Amino acid sequence: MFMGEYNHTIDAKGRMIVPSKFREQLGNEFVVTKGLDGCLFVYPNEEWHNIEEKFRNVPLTTKDARKFSRFFFAGAATCELDKQGRILIPPVLREFADLQKDVVSVGVLNRIEIWSKDNWLDCNSYDDMDEIAEHMADLGLSI
Repeated sequence: MFMGEYNHTIDAKGRMIVPSKFREQLGNEFVVTKGLDGCLFVYPNEEWHNIEEKFRNVPLTTKDARKFSRFFFAGAATCELDKQGRILIPPVLREFADLQKDVVSVGVLNRIEIWSKDNWLDCNSYDDMDEIAEHMADLGLSI
C-alpha cells in the first residue's frame, strides 16, 4: 500500500526523484499514465496488469469505455528508475499534469499520484471533508 505526501522538484529534462519509500514497492520498472483531476497515476507492474485484465473484459460497444481506455492506455509509459532514484517523465505526461518545477508525490493505496504543487494545493484543500465523508458512508466506507 502506498501512503504519504512528498514534495520534490522536476528538472528541465523531466526527471524527478521517486521517494525512497515508494521505490521499494514499485521496483525498478513501473507504469505512469494520465490520471484523473489533472495528475499522473503511477502503478507497479503487477497492479497495472490487474487493470489491463479488467479493461479486457469491458465491451467495446460502450462508448465511454472506449474513450476512457484511449485516455488511460494511450498516455501510459513504462518508466525505469535511474541510479539516483529518478524517473524521466515523458513530455506528453508532463504537459498533461502541468509539471514544471515543484511536484508532489502522493501515495493512494494501490497507486502513486504525481501532481504539480499548484494543482495539488488547488484541488486538495480539504475544505469539504465533512460532506465528502457523508457520501463515503453511503458507499459503505466509514472510519
